[in-house]
Formats: sequence, structure tokens, C-alpha cells
Amino acid sequence: MSADGVWKTTVNSPMGVQEGTLTIKTDGAAFTGQMSGRMGAQEIAGRVDGDRLFWTAQMTQPFPITLDFEVAVAGDGMEGFVKAGAFGASPLKGVRG
Repeated sequence: MSADGVWKTTVNSPMGVQEGTLTIKTDGAAFTGQMSGRMGAQEIAGRVDGDRLFWTAQMTQPFPITLDFEVAVAGDGMEGFVKAGAFGASPLKGVRG
């Protein structure tokens, strides 16, 4: 499984559908990259466990919150969720390309 590349992502959050771009470069059991969307961009780093990726992001707009991501990669698709504190988990889908 290789998650390397650029992914177009969609999160169905309590604030509506959030579209973005996720860039990933794996290195063994770790990865680095960047998340970008209408709220801006930030560098990310996380861990790889088989076909799963895990990372945390700090958002400051429209209010400060920690987001915990978990996705599974299969071919050119990814599915998972993002936990947003008291807002619960929202589904995340992505397609490489």
C-alpha cells in the first residue's frame, strides 16, 4: 500500500461539506505532508500502520480545535473519519489525483 501522492478530500462535518487537498509522502511507519482547504494550509506528520494513516491537526479558524484523523487507503481511494472534540466524528473520503 502506498498512500503517497495528492488526494482530493471531502469531510461531511457539522459545519457542512469541507473539501480540501491532502499531500502525503510516506517513509516506513511515518509520513509527512500538507492539508489545505478554504481555512488555509498546514504541514502534517503522522504514522502509518498497514493501510491506515493517523494524524492530528490543530485548527484555529473559525475557533481553536484539535482534529484527529484516521483513514484507510485502498488503491486510489481513502475512507475514514475525523474526530472534532465535542462535535464527534465526521466521515472523510478521498480520491488520489
